[in-house]
Amino acid sequence: MSSQTARPFDGRPLDGRPRHWWRELLLVALIYAAYDGSRLVVAGGLPEALRNGHRLLSAETWLHLAPEHWLNDAFTRHAWLAVPADFAYATLHYLVTPAVLVWVWRKHGDRYRHARTWLGISTVLGLIGFTTMPTAPPRLLEASYGFTDSMRQHAGIGWWGGEASAPKGMGDLTNQFAAMPSLHVGWALWCGLMLWFSARHLAVRVAGLLYPVLIAVVVMGTANHYLLDAVAGCAVMGLGALLAAPALRLTDRSRRPAVVAAHIPAQSPHPQDEPVPTS
Repeated sequence: MSSQTARPFDGRPLDGRPRHWWRELLLVALIYAAYDGSRLVVAGGLPEALRNGHRLLSAETWLHLAPEHWLNDAFTRHAWLAVPADFAYATLHYLVTPAVLVWVWRKHGDRYRHARTWLGISTVLGLIGFTTMPTAPPRLLEASYGFTDSMRQHAGIGWWGGEASAPKGMGDLTNQFAAMPSLHVGWALWCGLMLWFSARHLAVRVAGLLYPVLIAVVVMGTANHYLLDAVAGCAVMGLGALLAAPALRLTDRSRRPAVVAAHIPAQSPHPQDEPVPTS
């Protein structure tokens, strides 16, 4: 088989992995930039964010599903729970997700485009939630609600200050009202499912399933998210999974005519004028 037929019309290798890794790196950087920069387009301010936080907590209380209080109380009373959770909240979100993405790229190229598209669409859905429904996390509610900001409590041993996981003095660079949905939980679920369906070793697959559960406990125990935030984070990942395949088909369909045209050899407009080869 010739080298021309070893690739599909869109120029990707047969396993579906895009050829230009730097474009993928740029895409990931843009996703992170949009995630942190969503603060610039948030509708409303602290009053609106507080109202939305009150509504979520009221809904959970009505449903008798409000584990945030007892989890945060346990973290507040036991530093051996809070400190590892603080470090997990501040780091894993930014380390594990790109690590899993690179692992899929290298080891499971046939799944990479779908995995990347799934993650990207879900993140965009999350950003829409941040901007249309700014929500104050439990740690920003009034003192009467009884929540303790775990990361502020232990800020002396970490690089973060009193403004979520942002480094000291850089709180203005993060959107503190990005609680609904929880992309910490959503991205953790994506990582967990990728490991469960793609890893070879059972221990790694089980760890993948436990990872989103761990992150859900961490985000509630540190008073950064509500239970309904976590549920919404899982929901946007589910919707992203449903939309990924149609989005890829639409992208491939829109690119195919131009790429096919580029592969058609140019023909002389007057074949009869072409010189006849001589012996």
